[in-house]
Amino acid sequence: MDKKLLLIAPLFFDYYKEIIKEAELLDFQVDYICDAPSNSNISKAIGRINKNLLHISTKKYFNKVVLPKIDGKQYDYVLLVAGMTFAFNVDMVGIIKKLNPEARFVMYQWDSEENLPYSTEIQQYFDELYSFDLNDCQHSTKYEFLPLFYTRAYEKIGKTQVASFTYDCSYVGTAHPQKYKDINEMANQLKIVMPNQFIYHYMPSILKFAYHKMRATEFRYAKLNEFKTEKLNINQLMQIIKKSKCILDAPQSGQTGLTIRSIECLGAKRKLITSNPDIKKYDFYDPANILVFDGTIDTESEFFKCKYKEIDEKIYIKYSLREWLKTLLH
Repeated sequence: MDKKLLLIAPLFFDYYKEIIKEAELLDFQVDYICDAPSNSNISKAIGRINKNLLHISTKKYFNKVVLPKIDGKQYDYVLLVAGMTFAFNVDMVGIIKKLNPEARFVMYQWDSEENLPYSTEIQQYFDELYSFDLNDCQHSTKYEFLPLFYTRAYEKIGKTQVASFTYDCSYVGTAHPQKYKDINEMANQLKIVMPNQFIYHYMPSILKFAYHKMRATEFRYAKLNEFKTEKLNINQLMQIIKKSKCILDAPQSGQTGLTIRSIECLGAKRKLITSNPDIKKYDFYDPANILVFDGTIDTESEFFKCKYKEIDEKIYIKYSLREWLKTLLH
């Protein structure tokens, strides 16, 4: 008999759909509920300022959408993928727990505890706590360390032979201040050895640009025409990665856990240049494949002279979405 899973996760780039598909392949019946009443940029911005400002809309969403969907069902697992958008309060999580007293409650933190202050309040309802942040796991024994994952689509790219690449390097991502600064510095220094570049700084709105322009020193000289207000869909992103010899990556300010892009790069078997030095602590790190940007790039490095080096198959498979799920839902 299939086990029943309740997945609570953000809409973020439709990763929840990939988690559902993979869970179904593992013989789970999956119900999904979004972790917030709205996915609009305004709603997300308000939630980051103060989640209490969303209390009325969240309460309405919980009572009229969430409860009717889960009431009367008995789940074997409740998996919360916890991110910045999570809007339910501690009482709401308590109600879900009360409705499913026999379920295994698992929380996966897709951000540092510092960025998810609400998480400590609801952890009392969870049987297991996992985090993608190595520092959080080292500082607190309550967390099990589990990095992010790559999906089957990236694995497919990794198995495809490419005769020649359109782009020497590429980057697609939201233009957070530190990320924007690091990527631009990388791209400028790389022009000597990687002249064919695809750089796509996504800016959700002109209002967001104006906010960064006023508040962030990294945006002091930024111009609006550097940014794109249209988000690339997953198919467009996959094509860019497929055509790229190397991927550029940078975490947000204060983030030490590896971005999902760096793990997807592993899945696609593409070289990576990242400003996150913590990547050297991971078992798939190889200087032939990964260059850590510390402000300057040595264009004479062997990294630019050799092809992608295959890593141990067991290590490679360990970072797949299916193995990620097997760990959480054991």
